[in-house]
Amino acid sequence: MISVEDWAEIRRLHRAEGMPIKAIARQLGLARNTVRAAIASDVPPRYERAPAGSIVDPFVPGIEALLREFPTMPASVIGQRIGWEHSASVLRAKVAQLRPRYAPPDPVDRVRWGAGEVIQCDLWFPPPVVPDEHEVARSFPVLSMICAHSRFLMAVMLPSRAGGDILEGMYVLLEQLGAVPRMLLWDNEAGLGAHRRLAPATTAFAGTLGTRIWQARPYDPETKGMVERANGYQRTSFLPGRTFSSPADFNAQLQDWLDEVANRRKVRALGARPLEVLEADRAAMGALPPVAPATGLSSTTRLGRDYHLRLAGVDYSIHPDAIGRIVSVRADHHTVTATTAGREVACHARLWAGTGTVTDPVHMAAAAAARAAYQQRPTRAAGPREFTVPTRDLAVYDQLIRRAS
Repeated sequence: MISVEDWAEIRRLHRAEGMPIKAIARQLGLARNTVRAAIASDVPPRYERAPAGSIVDPFVPGIEALLREFPTMPASVIGQRIGWEHSASVLRAKVAQLRPRYAPPDPVDRVRWGAGEVIQCDLWFPPPVVPDEHEVARSFPVLSMICAHSRFLMAVMLPSRAGGDILEGMYVLLEQLGAVPRMLLWDNEAGLGAHRRLAPATTAFAGTLGTRIWQARPYDPETKGMVERANGYQRTSFLPGRTFSSPADFNAQLQDWLDEVANRRKVRALGARPLEVLEADRAAMGALPPVAPATGLSSTTRLGRDYHLRLAGVDYSIHPDAIGRIVSVRADHHTVTATTAGREVACHARLWAGTGTVTDPVHMAAAAAARAAYQQRPTRAAGPREFTVPTRDLAVYDQLIRRAS
């Protein structure tokens, strides 16, 4: 077989120079039949080796039988079923070659969202680089929300992935945006609900905003691929080379990066920067509600003698005056507030650490005073008690009997 260079030269000499076959064969040192074959071929020569077979070929019928019944069976399990004792990479390559014949394809459509239609939402977890109040490095969740039409990206770190904290984070970012889309697209985040059945707090949140919270199908990450890519973008472009002193410092640096870098970069799919398209996207959205939705964490219980209540793993002190009363505790990302009968009985800065005790010195002093007063209460003198038992004149009963008869 001649080389591609000889084939190209033969055709050039014959077509462009008009050189006869015999002269071409003499000049290039080739046989005349080789020159004739090169002139007759319109495609360059290509070397093809006959397949030599593989060690896995005798196992192909067994592999195909398993894939026919179980198209998604892993190659490692297939190897156990067919008694494979050779290289695992050889078996994986063969299974990958055969699987498409039996596994149904799952194509992905490209969806184009109109202005104001959808904001895609998701949580991502950075490595433990943010210290909590105990100076322990923690991995707090970060809520990402991206406008599907303008690619405008928003994000904030949350204390936890509890539903109330997620809802508050969503409302904080929507307040920054100044508008509400027609749909908030999520995956099956347990804090918001599962299996497309939203938690009551999530439903109330959506109703107050006048929007819809839609959960994508399981194992379908392409539905919200924009926010998935945005999460990866934050991991690779925001985190490297940064240090953080607290969650508040993380959020401050993240907001600066979003304003100066992420939302000012040119997006190839848009042919523009997100900030340049944001106004058209926001103009098609709805307005924020006049009353903020209920968000954050909450609990209601009767306060015992230990004048502390636990919320998100942390014990917060309550004024001892509320002992024995029903106390309602609410927490946003920064503050924990307790009330009873409409009266505030505690207000603390929220502890993100998830463990620990927060005690107000005023509550401690009030508890000490109440305990001292209880211990100094007067006691009754010991000894037999005297009781006066009233008696009734028996003539009254005689009159009652005579009247009855």
